[in-house]
Amino acid sequence: MDSDKLPHKNHHKIRLGFIRKVAHKATRKLKAKRQKNQGVWFGLGILGLVGWSIVVPALIGMVLGNWIDRRFPSHVSWTLTLMLGGLILGCMNAWYWVMGEQSQMEKSRRETPQIKSQESNKSTHEQ
Repeated sequence: MDSDKLPHKNHHKIRLGFIRKVAHKATRKLKAKRQKNQGVWFGLGILGLVGWSIVVPALIGMVLGNWIDRRFPSHVSWTLTLMLGGLILGCMNAWYWVMGEQSQMEKSRRETPQIKSQESNKSTHEQ
């Protein structure tokens, strides 16, 4: 009897492995179709977006600081101070945005194994 059960268990394991591989490949293909337009230009666009999110607050701080320095002269350079503040604010903004994008990518990666486990659960219940 033990010899009868052994091939059945191996067959079941092989079948589950095959189902997981097929589900993984199908998921990758569907994901690639959804992200079809995200090539080199998409990456360069993201790089530009991150760059502008840092530069714009720094420029605003510099212009505002220059205006304050002209209107209210003092021993403190408001141009440099507010430019640095804008740079820090822009870096924090870019960091927050990049972390959000990274968490979406990780979430997408985590969803793929869930699809695999759902497929294996379906095949287990079918038998």
